[in-house]
Amino acid sequence: MYTLKFDMYQTIAIAVAMLFLGTYLKKRIYFLEKFCIPSPVIGGLLFAIVSWEFAFDETLKNICMIAFFTSVGFQANIKILKSGGTSLAIFLGCVFALIICQNILSIGLASMLDINPFIGLSTGSISMTGGHGTSGAFGPVLEDLGLTGATTLCTAAATFGLVAGSLMGGPLGQRLILKNDLLKTAVEVDDTPLIEEEEKHHRSVSMYAPATYQLIIAMGLGTIVSHILSQSGITLPVYIGSMIVAAIMRNYSEYVGTFKVHMGEINNIGGICLSLFLGIAMITLKLWQLASLALPLVVLLFGQTILMFLFAYFVVYNLLGRDYDAAILAAGTCGFGMGATPNAMANMQVLTTKFVPSVKAYILVPIVGGMFSDFMNSLSITFFINFI
Repeated sequence: MYTLKFDMYQTIAIAVAMLFLGTYLKKRIYFLEKFCIPSPVIGGLLFAIVSWEFAFDETLKNICMIAFFTSVGFQANIKILKSGGTSLAIFLGCVFALIICQNILSIGLASMLDINPFIGLSTGSISMTGGHGTSGAFGPVLEDLGLTGATTLCTAAATFGLVAGSLMGGPLGQRLILKNDLLKTAVEVDDTPLIEEEEKHHRSVSMYAPATYQLIIAMGLGTIVSHILSQSGITLPVYIGSMIVAAIMRNYSEYVGTFKVHMGEINNIGGICLSLFLGIAMITLKLWQLASLALPLVVLLFGQTILMFLFAYFVVYNLLGRDYDAAILAAGTCGFGMGATPNAMANMQVLTTKFVPSVKAYILVPIVGGMFSDFMNSLSITFFINFI
């Protein structure tokens, strides 16, 4: 059968068209808006359903992926980590423990089902805590290791996680609040208050060029770091070196002050690259490769859902203080522990709108979910890939 081929310019044009389609549908379909399904995922999945005999040039997908994760590296601000106090340290520990548990469970269930452990790992923290961005990055790594259709599998699991995490968070938080009468703790003063959240970065049109150059420098130097690290024989994602260089640049800027990192602009550029990366990743999916994995996939994802509920309900809630803020944090953890930070914020917003605000939760979740979880997750996934 004839295969229609697209070069990299046509590929990214189709991806952007699907992004616009996804945005259009998201505004008009309540379910998609409520559960914060990314626009590239909506349009890209629709396209993937009908694109059986299409071949795409994925060159720009890899560039956009590295650019996005480099922007994540720039967000790793040690000053913020130090200023967060005990609550931030405990929450970071909880999230790291969740990542480890997700991977142990996924590999364990795969062993019980007598399937490839990489199939199990695809439904672990790669797709749960990592979401679509990490799924698109590590899917090709697993494919290089022999797992056919790994990117499709990771993406399918990540989409399930977005919905499940959003469905779970609100009811879980509400149950904790009402069952334990936590509203009376909402007005209490925190013994270890967080320092004010890092002030929002000012955006300037003239600074987008320097921000782009800083991203490119970090990406370029990062390839050297990645090459050096790869000599150890450890399988690493291609972007890990760029993330490390970006983090060093950011913190050197913070402590020495000889140059300024334009974080506001870098965040925006990273967001654009993520949308383009997801768009290309979605339209190149081969959904038919999941047919033979239908039953194992259901079991694996059901296991992850139970783990997330139990971890948020018993671990996060108890370790973060068993108060109102802890209940809101538990609901937020469901959001980004199985999806993305916007889902976490949506979970918390539902509860704080119904009850009262939680300053601690609104500070901790964006810092951990948006700044540090990707770093911890990449390290964990790399370890488990090499362990298997």
